Order: sequence, then C-alpha cells, then structure tokens
Amino acid sequence: MVRLLSYSVQLLVSGGLVGVGAQSSKPAGGNAYDYVIVGGGTAGLALATRLSLGLPNAKIVVIEAGPSGLHEDGINVPGLKGSTIGGKYDWFFPTVPQPALNNRVVFNPRGKVLGGSSALNLLTWDRPAAREIEKWKELGNPGWGWKEMEVAMEKAETFVGGPPGSGTKGPVYALYNRQQAAFLDAVAPAVSSLHGIPLNADSIQGNPIGIGFQPTNVNPTSYNRSYSANEYLPKAKSNLVVLTETRVAKVNLKKSGKLQRATGVTLTDGTIITARKEVILSAGSIQSPGLLELSGIGRTDILQAAKIKQLVDLPGVGENYQEHLLVSISYQVRDDFITGDRVNYNATYREEQWNRRLNNLSSWFDDARFSVMFANWKQIIGGSDSAQVALARSVLAGSKDVGHKWKLEQLSDPTIPQIEMIFTSRYFGSRGYPPVGSPLHGTGFMAVIVGLMHPLARGSVHIDPANATLGNPIVDPKFLSNEYDIQGLIRGLKFGRKVFQTEPLRSVVVGEYEPGLEAVGTDAEWREYLLKSMGIIFHPMCTAAMLPRKDGGVVDPKLVVYGTENLRVVDASVIPVQISAHPQTVVYGIAEKAAEIIIKEGKGK
Repeated sequence: MVRLLSYSVQLLVSGGLVGVGAQSSKPAGGNAYDYVIVGGGTAGLALATRLSLGLPNAKIVVIEAGPSGLHEDGINVPGLKGSTIGGKYDWFFPTVPQPALNNRVVFNPRGKVLGGSSALNLLTWDRPAAREIEKWKELGNPGWGWKEMEVAMEKAETFVGGPPGSGTKGPVYALYNRQQAAFLDAVAPAVSSLHGIPLNADSIQGNPIGIGFQPTNVNPTSYNRSYSANEYLPKAKSNLVVLTETRVAKVNLKKSGKLQRATGVTLTDGTIITARKEVILSAGSIQSPGLLELSGIGRTDILQAAKIKQLVDLPGVGENYQEHLLVSISYQVRDDFITGDRVNYNATYREEQWNRRLNNLSSWFDDARFSVMFANWKQIIGGSDSAQVALARSVLAGSKDVGHKWKLEQLSDPTIPQIEMIFTSRYFGSRGYPPVGSPLHGTGFMAVIVGLMHPLARGSVHIDPANATLGNPIVDPKFLSNEYDIQGLIRGLKFGRKVFQTEPLRSVVVGEYEPGLEAVGTDAEWREYLLKSMGIIFHPMCTAAMLPRKDGGVVDPKLVVYGTENLRVVDASVIPVQISAHPQTVVYGIAEKAAEIIIKEGKGK
C-alpha cells in the first residue's frame, strides 16, 4: 500500500507532521513529477527539501520504502539509540559467510524508515581529515575539495556551543551532550600521556587527530535526535510529496542519442511514476547499486545472471565496498561511579531517569557525552610504524587501483587517522552484559571500541540473481581478508588495554571484563579474540564511486551516472575512497552540494 505524506507551510504552522496526509493507492495529483528521488533517508530528504525551496515551481517526489517513525521513542530518545536495530525500521542486511571470521555472517543495519540511517545511527557528529576530502578533487572531481565540502557540511548544521567556524544556520542540530559520566574525565589525561596524542577540543574542522569529547546530533530544545526527517523535511514547501511504504523496482530508461535517459521509475506493484527532468537515487550504499543493476546498468556477468538486459556497461557498480571495522574491550567500573547500565538493570532508577527526561532535565535518556580519539599508526604503536606500513605495501603490491594508491599514500600523512577509539559510559561488547543471577549483574561497565578507519579489504554488493527485485542483495565485504587489517586491529586493542592501565583511568576500573587479562595476552590469543568478536561500525560506502570511469567510477563530478544524461546518485555510495569519520556529516554535505548543482541546472544557469 502506498502511504502519502504531503508537506506545506500551513501544516507546519499548525504544529507539525502528525497525521498529515492520507492513505492512497496512487500518488496524489497524478504520477508525473519533475524530480523523482528514490530513498527518503539522510541524503534523500536533505536534497528534496533544498530542491523544494530552491525550485519552487518544480514538483518533487520522494519514494521511501519504510514508514514514518517521527513519533518512535526508539528513534527520538538519544539514550535509546541502537534499540531499533534489527526491528521494523531496519533492513538488517546480512553478509555472505565471511571465511576469515570462521564463516560468520555479519549484519548491517540500514534505515528502512523516513530519515533512513540518520534515524538509526548512534548520533556521532564528526568529520574526516581535510586532506582526505581534498583528495576527492585530485582524483578527478573538480569542485569537491575540502573548502567546498566544508561549506556544504556547515550549511547542514547548527552546532550549539561549537567552536568558531561551525555551522550556525543549518537544519540539523549538534551539541555536546549535557549528560556526562564523571569517570570519562579520566580518559583524556590517560590517552594524552601516551605516545604524543594531543588533546583536541575542535575535531570537526578537518583536524581530527587527538582525544576529546565528541558532539552528537541532538536538538537542544526537545533533546530528541536531530535528523533529516524531523529537521530538514518540515522546511519543505507544498511542491514536495513524500510516499512512504513504497518500493521502487527499477528506473525506466530510454535511449537518447548515445546515452540513456531516465523517464521515471516503476514501483514493485507495477505503478509507473514519470520524471520530467531527473531521477535521483538516494537509497544508500547497499541499495543504490542494486537499483542501477535492476535498471540495466552494471557489470555484464551480474546482469546476465539475473537475466536483465544491459543498457549501460558500468563495471564499477556495486564494487569498491568499504566498511569501518571494530572490536572492543570492556571494563568493570568502581561501584561509586554510575554508568548508563543502571537504567537497564534497575527499574526504579530507570523510571526516575525517564521522569527527569519528561521534565527536560539531564538524564541517562539524553544518552551521554562520549570520549573519542583519532590517531595515526605511530601514535598507536608508540614508535616506528614501518612494520604496519610494510604489511600494507605487501597486500597492495602491484595494484594500479587509485583507491589503493591513495590508502598507501595517506599512511605517510600524520594528519590522517588510521584508528578511532570510542570510550563509552556503559557496557559494549560481544560477550554480553552479565546475566541476572551472575555475580557481576548490577555492576557498571565502560568500554573502548577500536575502529579501523582504512582497512584494505574491499568487497562488493550486487543483486541476487535468484530474487533480484525483492531479495536481499549479496553483500561480500571480505572482512579481515588480509594481514594488514588483522594486525592493525590487534595493535589498536593492545593500545586500548594500555590506556586502561594508565592513570588516572586505571583507578576508575576494577578489572578487565572482556576479553580478560588471563584469557588474552599473546598475539595468537589476540588474533583468536579478534576473529571471534570483530564487528562493524555500520558505515558502508564507495559502491557507486565518484571517480573517472576508467578508474572504476560510477558517477561523474555532477553525480550523473556514466552512460546516462539525467540519472544521479546522491548518498554515501558516491564517496570515492573510505574516510576516517562517521559519514553522516559528509553525506549531508554531499546532499547540499548536489542540491546546488541541480538547482543551478534547473534554473538554466
């Protein structure tokens, strides 16, 4: 069933989005629009809103497969972040069994809801090193350097209490959370006493190296999650229509000279929606490539296996899959400190904290500030990084791939992080919080999450030829398929343990819970723990890369798919090479840049 939401100034003045629109078997006002946007997620809603404002005479439709979750506590309440993972708002795509992980399947949460993954993510608001974005321009994308993207990212944000240079007029709010666990004050002094890692109170201006508290995307008035559905979308005009619970089967293409022209989309129920000007895919790094393949754009063998007629031979579609890898260590905290775990095991305390939230007072349901460190290999190792760099050169020996060359080049740049560490104020790990009846149930924990920012493993995502339209895509990230990635995470784990053995953090904790000092100490034991416990940070990217076609690119610098004249991709899949950041600020920036390009062309400039 198609559910239709239509937004207008009158509705916004009267108090918001509750109950707006009506169910319908067809889009209201006919099936023809100027711009058809597939995917109402992070980028899709930001782009749609900007087009609505910048092209007031255009008709725009966003088609979202999931429902609206605007009044869902699991989405809105920061302290409940993560509770929606695996539920009705999540595609929860599985990988194929991963050989290096003893054939373990890893699940990748992706937002199946208005707002997409900006409704599900864990609220981290950061940016990569300036040099990483500047490289986009050097890889063949004029207008996509750090200065241009910094302006675009700031256009998306209002950073309350942020440092000079932060965005002040954007739809999405960011702030330093008012709730903080006292014991996290011990993290920065411990980290900064090791290996020359600096304190960094301004990590989002292109210089992330160092340790400090990280901002989160939370509205300062409601203390709700601030994301594309509740911040961008209300600013749109009545020329924007949003269809929820509506799934696209393919983009309709028609020969136009030497190129293919997108004429609209076909829904899974057979309904055709016409695009007078453009079709824009914003379905994310896992699904945008699949929609290209379903439409006849992609690798010959993939399309042949699915019995889809190839209209554009574009081998880069669905390739270049890159993801941040993680593994963690957790510690029991002294009993005189309160951690976020208490709201989970103590019903009385949970009710007290919820009542504080209802009265707009600081509580654990605000989530809490978390301390984040970004570091290069020399800072993690505490000396020469030659052995780790040699591993990278060995893994990539002979490769002519531009992404591989850049990953090798950045190893010599100390401003580009290779490891992220997130210090939490509650339990995190694969072992699980101690169950009821066990000796440690009712105690508090903290953890360090070790993230590998530039793994050398690259995989792919393609349609399943056995069920191409409605089946799960075939996701094969090839996790830990090389020694560089394995040793990098082990080095990060060893450093994480070292931090917890350093004052003043050492005096905060009682002991290591997971994996445990007695259980893991040798390199072989670290390796076994990693293979058993490795997870992901839910950051797939680069599967429809903005690169020259000869380098495996899928879209050009105007985000137009090669071989077409009016089909674009606007989401994390166009990132050329993996970045050392949680990608939501970059994705908002990509949407803002895309809007500028499309509005300029729409006005005939």
